[in-house]
Amino acid sequence: MGSAQRDDDVVIIKKYANRRLYNTESSSYITLEHLAEMVRAKREFKVVDAKSGDDITHNVLTQIIMEEEARGKTMLPVNFLRQLIGMYGDSMQSMVPQYLEASLEAFQHNQSQFRDAMAGVLSAGPFADMAKRNMEMFAAAARGVPPAADEPVRDEKTELADLKAQLAALQEKLDKLGG
Repeated sequence: MGSAQRDDDVVIIKKYANRRLYNTESSSYITLEHLAEMVRAKREFKVVDAKSGDDITHNVLTQIIMEEEARGKTMLPVNFLRQLIGMYGDSMQSMVPQYLEASLEAFQHNQSQFRDAMAGVLSAGPFADMAKRNMEMFAAAARGVPPAADEPVRDEKTELADLKAQLAALQEKLDKLGG
């Protein structure tokens, strides 16, 4: 929910002590599944504690993920979860949210191109371009700088050598952090 929207476009959901969720837009009680559907429909909402008025959207979204995972719709591999938990309290913790958000935004941006390519609509070129953009974004995030918007396209051998060097440097950083 990274896009900026006007406050009046955001549905307020009140969560009561009895764990019930009340949609102030539709004046009805809803479930976590309804909220998951709103997320999929890209409908912005904010969940507030009915008594205190505190914003608890983060907690409720995490609860939705936990329920999806418990139903067998796992997207988060155990190793990823272990690594994520390990990042709490780490010096890199403050960078993780921005990195994950940028990674998912890039993935979503490339999703339609990927689907078209898998359907045979596009040639192999978009795959190479998507991989290049993703690798640049990951490398830039690892360095803590935003990727350049429009870098000139270089030949594949130079690009591959640069990616290998960046991967080696990243592995070296990870080794230092882990050991």
